[in-house]
Amino acid sequence: MARKDLDPAADDASEDSALTRELLGEDAAAAATDAEDAGAPRGRFAALRGWGRVFRGNRPLWITSAVAVASLVIGLLVGTFVVSPVEAASRADAPEPGLITVPVEFGELSNDVTIRADVGYADAVEVTIDTATLSGPAVVTGQVPEVGTELNALSIALEVAGRPVIVLPGDLPAYRSLRFGVSGPDVVQLKNALRSVGIDGGDPASNVFDAQTSAGITALYAAVGYPAPSGDEGAAQAVSAAEAGVRSAQQAVAAAQAELRKAQSGADPVAIKQADNEVAAAQRAVNDAIAKGNASEIAAAQDQLALTQLQRQQLDAPADTSAQRAAIDAANVQVQQAQQDLQRAREDSMAFLPSSEVLYLTGLPRRVDTVNVTRGAVLQGAAMTVSGATVRLTGSAGEADAALLQVGGEASFELPDGTPHRAVITALAPSTSKDSSGRWSIELEPDPLSPEQIQQMQGSNVRVAIPVGATEGEVLSVPVAALTAGPGGEARVEVVEGDPRDPDAKTRLVTVKTGLAASGAVEISPLEGAVGEGDLVVVGR
Repeated sequence: MARKDLDPAADDASEDSALTRELLGEDAAAAATDAEDAGAPRGRFAALRGWGRVFRGNRPLWITSAVAVASLVIGLLVGTFVVSPVEAASRADAPEPGLITVPVEFGELSNDVTIRADVGYADAVEVTIDTATLSGPAVVTGQVPEVGTELNALSIALEVAGRPVIVLPGDLPAYRSLRFGVSGPDVVQLKNALRSVGIDGGDPASNVFDAQTSAGITALYAAVGYPAPSGDEGAAQAVSAAEAGVRSAQQAVAAAQAELRKAQSGADPVAIKQADNEVAAAQRAVNDAIAKGNASEIAAAQDQLALTQLQRQQLDAPADTSAQRAAIDAANVQVQQAQQDLQRAREDSMAFLPSSEVLYLTGLPRRVDTVNVTRGAVLQGAAMTVSGATVRLTGSAGEADAALLQVGGEASFELPDGTPHRAVITALAPSTSKDSSGRWSIELEPDPLSPEQIQQMQGSNVRVAIPVGATEGEVLSVPVAALTAGPGGEARVEVVEGDPRDPDAKTRLVTVKTGLAASGAVEISPLEGAVGEGDLVVVGR
């Protein structure tokens, strides 16, 4: 032992032996030891001991390198001998080509036009009220509706300055006040609106606001519980003054007529009797003068007799009534003027419709969507926004598809829970938008929806299917690609007999009559040959 500890060569040999076993394995190390023991040259192992020192100084590096080399060898072996199924299939021989077939279907066939539609309340419009006729500020004093309120004919949309804003059906906005004597299309609209709520506003064929229209306005305000506007301030006093003027003129006419009657009645009986007496006295004086024979007395008496006779004749002549008639004419002119003044005063006091107290809306009832005013505030701009009170589906379609549709046509869409729901086309017209590119606008009205369904669907976009053709019952149908043309242009299908995967499978041609085409399929009925549900027809090879 002491010798081993003191012999450096022995220590190196021991270390070399351990390194040799580590790098070359136990078998190789044993062989090296045997060779050494057998007297092999010690210089060879001295070199090995030198490499051993290098290996001991970089052992982690050499171990990592050995692992990398082993991994590379394993990967090459796997890549060479292991093949994926896809690659194996690609290396395999291609299968024999077969027929591409589909089965003949049996059932109802329909052709649909499909569009996308927005769900919402239709025709949203801003409500503005003409306040130009108000003498003071347009203060909102009441009747402010809540969102969701329905406005019908005779509803009060707002109360402004203590006066109502009455809802009536109509297209034209209220742009002026309507009173007796005015005429125009807005008067006709008013008469029709009054008639629609059961009030007689006069003949709609006349565009003139007349007394019957004014009476209708009075009835309108009574129906909504407000007093009707009845002319400007002082109108009632003007009517009273005009009535007094008419009475005075009529009295003047009566006085003139009395004077005329008096003049036309002739002389007074007393005056006539007195004239007769004077004629008789003159005649007796003539007779007395003749009896006396005094020529001068006779001449004087005869002159007096002639005068009294003339005076008597004047009493029998017609009286001159020109002055009395002129007085009557003047009095009648005064009566006519007074009556005209009275008529104007009465017209000015008639009930009328201020533009600030009516709101014309189409498509009643209407739903209040937004309210822009509060009680006590001054009305400025749009008071509110209203839309149709019923839900509408609004979409569009190309001109070719629109040509297949018609108002009243049925359609269907899905509710949020997936349940199909029916709708009807209510409007179909070319779009007025400049960028519509020839598209048509389509409006549909769904069958009644619950409030919960409306809330869920409001503002959503849904797919709408509109059938434009359908078979009467169940029919046979095949894809359009299954049809071929015969020598005479007749339609045919090729029916497979046997397994279509067999390259030698037999087929037969069946002449068919085609019907409705829809969704890539076409209705067929055999003319020559037989074909039935489930038969395989060729669509490609």
